[in-house]
Amino acid sequence: MTDIINSNDSLPHKRRIRYKGKYPRQFKEKYKELHPEKYSGIVEKVINKGSTPAGMHIPIMVNEILDFLQIHPGMIGLDATLGYGGHTLQMLKKLNHHGHIYACDVDPLESEKTKKRLYKEGFDENTLTVKLMNFSCIDELSQSAGLFDFVLADLGVSSMQIDNPDRGFSYKNDGPLDLRLNPQTGISAAERLQDITQPELEGMLIDNADEPFAYEISQVITEDIRQNQVIDTTKKLHNEIKKALAHLPYKDRELAIKKASARTFQALRIDVNHEYEALYDFLAKLPHVLKPKGRVAILTFHSGEDRLVKKAFKEFYHRGIYNQIAKDVLRPSKEECIRNSRAHSTKMRWAIKA
Repeated sequence: MTDIINSNDSLPHKRRIRYKGKYPRQFKEKYKELHPEKYSGIVEKVINKGSTPAGMHIPIMVNEILDFLQIHPGMIGLDATLGYGGHTLQMLKKLNHHGHIYACDVDPLESEKTKKRLYKEGFDENTLTVKLMNFSCIDELSQSAGLFDFVLADLGVSSMQIDNPDRGFSYKNDGPLDLRLNPQTGISAAERLQDITQPELEGMLIDNADEPFAYEISQVITEDIRQNQVIDTTKKLHNEIKKALAHLPYKDRELAIKKASARTFQALRIDVNHEYEALYDFLAKLPHVLKPKGRVAILTFHSGEDRLVKKAFKEFYHRGIYNQIAKDVLRPSKEECIRNSRAHSTKMRWAIKA
């Protein structure tokens, strides 16, 4: 035993790599934000500045969701998009350890972290079941779980996915051009681009992101790929968009490139994850997994998603399956948008089963 202790004591101490400047800029350098359980004060400061700490996700419209769902002990609910678990935690608190919440997520990396985090909050398998599955399979889940009193679906990508450059969700940090919610299945965005045609890419940019420069961007990307260029990092794709919009006046160019990059990444993410197909299936199956008078709230973050939700809710309302639906979207308050800049584009729609 003494030899083991002496051996461990002799191991050289590895210092944490220091970041340049006063504050950390890179995702992996933000070790305090990435460990909120140890550095709660730092995390609070970041949130109070209106930013999202690295590795975290701030739930949006929590009060509005809870007000509508009217959760009380004994209910059975579904969080169809678990993510960081912020909404789930608040719904679990409403159940007060009486009832059960099922939660779905396709991301094997983040869902396991979230499960452990929620268990540390005092919940366990008696009140929470986490399933690694797409919300398009809610009918399969309902076969074992039964019908639900309430369902929540937050269709936004979680901040911890967006901010991690290894996941490739944003042009703001250089990393592999992946964009898969589940990096263990399917093909990456880089692989998707390798064989895409110009009309196909143009259509994707229009259908998935309403991109006004879809033709110019698709022309540049497909032409460069034909010239054997490999677009396999977020920076390379961002540079392609810069190249495509180089003709714009200088005073308009920078903002146009930022917006076009965000929309292009969105369009590719929707495509490689088959998000619209999954949403179609989810919305079609949703009424059939709700109890009578069951409630559903859905948060959307761009016009394509919102159109699908609005259309599905209206269709089932006219067929008498829902007896109430939101006439207008609910939006986060001005105060919430100040605290959390990622809340700006959020729209909430709801429905109640007959």
